[in-house]
Amino acid sequence: MNIGLDIMGGDFAPLEAIKGLELYFNLQRTTNNVQLHLFGSLPEHLPLPTDNITIVPTTQVIGMEEHPTKALKEKPDSSIAVGFAHLAQGKIDAFISAGNTGAMMVGSLFSIKAIEGILRPTIGAYMPRENGKLGWLLDAGINSDCKPENLEQFALLGSIFAEEVLGYDRPKVGLINIGEEEGKGNLLAQAAYPLLRQNKQLNFIGNIEGRDVFLDEADVMVCEGFTGNVILKLAESIHGLVQRRNVHDEFFDRFEFEQYGGVPVLGVNKPVIIGHGISHAKAFLNMIRIAEKMIEKDVIGKIKQSLQPSA
Repeated sequence: MNIGLDIMGGDFAPLEAIKGLELYFNLQRTTNNVQLHLFGSLPEHLPLPTDNITIVPTTQVIGMEEHPTKALKEKPDSSIAVGFAHLAQGKIDAFISAGNTGAMMVGSLFSIKAIEGILRPTIGAYMPRENGKLGWLLDAGINSDCKPENLEQFALLGSIFAEEVLGYDRPKVGLINIGEEEGKGNLLAQAAYPLLRQNKQLNFIGNIEGRDVFLDEADVMVCEGFTGNVILKLAESIHGLVQRRNVHDEFFDRFEFEQYGGVPVLGVNKPVIIGHGISHAKAFLNMIRIAEKMIEKDVIGKIKQSLQPSA
């Protein structure tokens, strides 16, 4: 298993990425089957096991505010560009970065491309629930305008990820809407509802409302990226609010993103994990674990299989 890590990605690169690797190796009982490929400019002496590390030196870095397409074109020796080249060539099985999100999305779409049959790849967001489990919300912001067929595919992609990585058996799928009854909502929600209901691969439970997001109603919550991003940013603001008010509560503590690492780009041909720009060591540790699980569970293969026509 070969996992690539952009060591230059994030506001605290490369220090926090290296600390995350230390955590990973300290916590793993065995790493014989994992080879980590580090892209970037690194200190000469790393406190890491050399047998499990391959260093790929790069000379350029894509900044967080740079235009994604322009930066990838003008910085071919950047850690992100070289990482995607290795991913496309099969030298690594997954690629992780907490760097420029736009560059990661463009790299995913143009280097490894969308899976055949996928209309639009998507990214999700982890939603803590009151019962201690996690909900999976998608799209979380990269597809602001969608068609009903997009939401149906988001539900399928989200269900496979929730089952294989989050551990849900036949995850419940809910369509985010302004009412529970069929026929509620805007034209997109009204048209998406029958597609979700008719898809036999989905455990569709119907519409859910905003008040259900943090409850045990649906495991996978589907909407277009405009609504999804509003929900995500609201959740982030709640975490910030309780921190500023010095509120200590087990539920609100689970809004802290580092315990989940990053989010996968679902719908592309290989695992790509995007982390928050302010990721610290724990987030990098958990991003590696997500990549591991996606490879072990063959999430991409299961997505491709789900898109095959029924016999």
